[in-house]
Amino acid sequence: MTASVIFSTYNSEEWLEKVIIGFSVQTCTDFEIIIADDGSRDATKALIDRLRGEISIPIVHVWQEDNGFQKSQILNKAILASTSDYLIFTDGDCIPRADFVQVHLDYREAGHFLSGGYYKLPMDISKAITKEDIITQKCFDLSWLKAQGLSSSAKNIKFLTSGLSAKILNFITPTNASWNGHNSSGWKKDLIEVNGFNQEMQYGGQDRELGERLFNKGLKSKQIRYSAICVHLDHKRGYVNKETWQKNYAIRANTRKNKVIKTPIGIDSNSVSN
Repeated sequence: MTASVIFSTYNSEEWLEKVIIGFSVQTCTDFEIIIADDGSRDATKALIDRLRGEISIPIVHVWQEDNGFQKSQILNKAILASTSDYLIFTDGDCIPRADFVQVHLDYREAGHFLSGGYYKLPMDISKAITKEDIITQKCFDLSWLKAQGLSSSAKNIKFLTSGLSAKILNFITPTNASWNGHNSSGWKKDLIEVNGFNQEMQYGGQDRELGERLFNKGLKSKQIRYSAICVHLDHKRGYVNKETWQKNYAIRANTRKNKVIKTPIGIDSNSVSN
């Protein structure tokens, strides 16, 4: 496989199905899907087993027992399970536009990682999107989205740009090209060398911390937020708490101050079975 697409999930079958359908209609098909499952119920496995028979893209389901929010650990296990040299990361609540994988492959470059963004949809539109809307790409058509009630916003330009105009916006955007868990990619060897995600971190900046260690390693980043497009489906975040954020901020501060490259608790703490 040219690439492995990795994303996490947890007891969110409705959103997960929409995301998998999004990857089933990519213009590039030479990739595998690796679902990093942080302890979901049997219904998630049943959905994945059904979709394996309905789409041509291979799906690998990497599951661990539910032990609270342990996304960093399951992503590391997914990295171990991947079979390609290039890894594309997104989330189990982000539907990719049909050229999403191809854009990541077109922009990849040795010594770099790619940094994309997302467009966050409100709950009513997230619910309204059907399988057919994903297959036909209506959910990326601004006119269709506005007909569903999408508000006017400067951010809507993401649905109107492509080619040269997208490249120009990538260049001039003031947004930092950080590692964003919903839309980033890099070479597997680089992720292995920094020992993957820091498993001491729960929700809140664990993706950024990985990117900071890649920078410490000497990598540069490339901005693709107007080229690699995905829409984010709304959901609650019951796992967010102040104490976790404070701990994670302290870890990130240490990573930057001491130029940490390899996290002490990461990929090498795991084994994986599918």
